Amino acid sequence: MSTVAPSASYSLTVRLAIQNRTGMLGRVAMAIGNAGGDIGAVDLVESGRDRIIRDITINARDSVHGMQIVNRLKQLAGVRVVNISDRTFLMHLGGKIEVQSKVPVRTRDDLSMAYTPGVARVSLAIKEDRQRAFSLTIKQNTVAVVTDGTAVLGLGDIGPEAALPVMEGKAMLFKEFANVDAFPICLATKEPDKIVETVKYLAPGFGGINLEDIAAPRCFEIEERLRKELDIPVFHDDQHGTAVVVLAALLNALRIVKKDLKKLRVVVTGVGAAGTATIKILLSSGVRDIIGVDEHGTIYRGRAQGMDFMKRWVAGATNPRQVKGRLADALARADVFIGLSVPGILTVRDLKRMARDPIVFAMANPVPEIQPEQAQDHVRVMATGRSDYPNQINNVLCFPGFFRGLLDSRARTVNDEMKVAAARAIAACVGRSELSEEYIIPSVFNKAVAPAVAAGVARAAHATGVARRRRQVDLSVIPS
Repeated sequence: MSTVAPSASYSLTVRLAIQNRTGMLGRVAMAIGNAGGDIGAVDLVESGRDRIIRDITINARDSVHGMQIVNRLKQLAGVRVVNISDRTFLMHLGGKIEVQSKVPVRTRDDLSMAYTPGVARVSLAIKEDRQRAFSLTIKQNTVAVVTDGTAVLGLGDIGPEAALPVMEGKAMLFKEFANVDAFPICLATKEPDKIVETVKYLAPGFGGINLEDIAAPRCFEIEERLRKELDIPVFHDDQHGTAVVVLAALLNALRIVKKDLKKLRVVVTGVGAAGTATIKILLSSGVRDIIGVDEHGTIYRGRAQGMDFMKRWVAGATNPRQVKGRLADALARADVFIGLSVPGILTVRDLKRMARDPIVFAMANPVPEIQPEQAQDHVRVMATGRSDYPNQINNVLCFPGFFRGLLDSRARTVNDEMKVAAARAIAACVGRSELSEEYIIPSVFNKAVAPAVAAGVARAAHATGVARRRRQVDLSVIPS
């Protein structure tokens, strides 16, 4: 398997005291390069006659690799390691989000309106009409990001406290990309009944609920129960955010290979939360031949091994040809491979079994099901979940704009029409002249994506009758 490339997520700033002698900086750079590090910034801190102090930023593959690079520097004659800073940990010091006031409180009048006694009038108005909470409080623009910490970023069950930095990051992305205020809620329970009960108690303060990093199959039950019992939208991003972006990428990949969605043969590995949701959105989009594969092999009607209630649903809804066996058997003449599983399970031999112009989405992170370098000569379109390869399939393309659309329309729930609309909006952000094998999905920093997704979701909410806010009319397009 190919080596994982250095990444900013394992980035160190090393302060070095270097002998002031010609060629010393070159020796330092060579040592870092020979150790496999990637040099970023080189900053001068202090210059003296005998020594120069520099801060050098280095990207490593992982924590162990970072220390290997530092140890290599410690062995250099004429170089002393003064300090080592982990840039990722520095970013997280004190947390990454905060609460700020939107209005100033500088005078007695300000205080009397923002708080007592004036606030009582607003509270009584909401008591008379609970829906006014959407216009008179933060509810109109606030989402709860809820987790139990059992399925965090491929790390597994690490607990609610350890999940908090991830949930903070999610809240940052909501604000950065769609101006949605989000707050992390990390629950110290794994019991579905208690999670559902707690979220129901918290719901009055929020306009939507984003479930995050809750292990399957409990996540299915929790989402379904909350959707039935709450009057605000509930969206499990690990499922539906992934599914929406996968569909968006697939729609554009099909434009390149010129294949029909309804005639595809698709194989999905990893039939957990994301895999199941991906299967559902593909079925609702018209794909008819899908085979799910887990650690026990293909999923088919009547299989007994390793089944739960959701895999039994998959068995009944997919695999129309009743293919039995391993991944290689499922891939025979398949058009599309979608990996949401584990590293290294897909081989070049498997790729050669696929149909003409195969599409491969290998999204296990940080190491995909097959490295792009291995697959490049055998696939037409390749995508991963990583930012250092082309075609990154990333949920951030979906969830900020999706919730922006939900909040703008004051939707009661989430439905399939919204998800498909979001996928088509994302796909449409790649123009005809831009589309290529290495650009089927827009960048996460494309500022057009979130507004496009929001507009698509809001239109679908109104079209399906789940919006509570009247659709805004653009007066500029109405003739006078």
